Amino acid sequence: MYGNESSENYLETILVLSHELPVVRSVDIANELGFKKSSVSVAMKSLREKNHITVTDAGFIYLTESGKEIAEMIYERHQVISSLLESLGVSSEIAAEDACKIEHVISKESFEALKNAIKKVTAAS
Repeated sequence: MYGNESSENYLETILVLSHELPVVRSVDIANELGFKKSSVSVAMKSLREKNHITVTDAGFIYLTESGKEIAEMIYERHQVISSLLESLGVSSEIAAEDACKIEHVISKESFEALKNAIKKVTAAS
């Protein structure tokens, strides 16, 4: 994987919030994840040092190309796995929770195989 699960979750959250809000700030991330702002600040410093985000003087957070690439990959995994679990009868809440765990540990090869299997089943329907 690209980083640790925590970093990937932060990047995914920034991506999702960037589609919902005009600008993303640490307080928005803290509110979304239910974390203390101080914890989010430490994480943002780490992501900045890894060049996954930039932070303006006003505190607005933006994904860099590498950060966006990771965030989009994790988000796609979340969406696909969550949808698959729901189609198998798992409640949306449990499917989202489980997808959040699986999205970080599944290999690229296994994820691609899952996506291809879903496409085949969908096409046959």
